[in-house]
Amino acid sequence: MGTYQEELSVSGEKLIGTIKELIRETTVRHIIIKNDRGETLIEVPLAAGVVGVLFMPVWAALGAIAALAADLRIVVVREDAVTPPPPPPPPAPPV
Repeated sequence: MGTYQEELSVSGEKLIGTIKELIRETTVRHIIIKNDRGETLIEVPLAAGVVGVLFMPVWAALGAIAALAADLRIVVVREDAVTPPPPPPPPAPPV
């Protein structure tokens, strides 16, 4: 199973909401917040089940970043979703 990246552009006021949506997705493994110059402001590795109190310092940092920055980029590292192989074709009818 591999990973791939996608990049989203958001305003500072939409940062927290966008991050909350991404955390709910099961394929997101890492989030990187960058400013409009491409400089990394914070990197957040996501592990399954890491929520609540353990995530509080991250929410505080994201709130501060959102208040100070107008245009941000979110780099989302996702895990490839595993799709089962297609079923085998049905046997040919006898002739």
